[in-house]
Parts: sequence; structure tokens; C-alpha cells
Amino acid sequence: MAVIIVHETPGVTREQYERVTDVLSGGKGMVRSRADWPVPGLISHAAGPTDDGWIVVDVWESEEAFRSFAEQLMPALAEAGMPDVPPKIYPAANVVTA
Repeated sequence: MAVIIVHETPGVTREQYERVTDVLSGGKGMVRSRADWPVPGLISHAAGPTDDGWIVVDVWESEEAFRSFAEQLMPALAEAGMPDVPPKIYPAANVVTA
């Protein structure tokens, strides 16, 4: 079952987010297309600033696919100096892609 992952991190900057995407994309910088970030199970990714930090909202094919990716993600977040804030995980009742 598809899941929605919401990761809100207070105090995080765009620069930190971009540092993480650069690491995860193998040095390609900001992720602009699926080809930049060929992660198994990822359906969609959106990120942007909040009033006090940064938010990422992903849709994954399954929680297991996200947790597998998290093994790469967590060290990259720590390396960028991001706080250890666990994401919220919700079941997706409907997923529409363009």
C-alpha cells in the first residue's frame, strides 16, 4: 500500500536540503527529475520552506520502500547537520500522478 511521508524539520535551511539532495543524487545537485534520483519505490517528492524550517512530502509505493531508502537518507541528514526528527507516515487512500 502506498504511503505519504511528511518530514517537517524546524531550523533546516534550503542550503541543508540541497546538500542532502546532492549527496543522495550522487553529486547531481538539486533533484529535478526521476532520472536525477532513481530511488526504487519513490512515486513523488516535493519540498519547500516553512515558517520555521523545511518540509518534505513524499509518496512511496510502500513503507518498506521508504524504510529501505531511509538507510541512505539518515546518514546524509546527519552529515548536513539536520535535527533527528522522525517523519510522519500516513496510508495513502488515493495517489494521482501526471
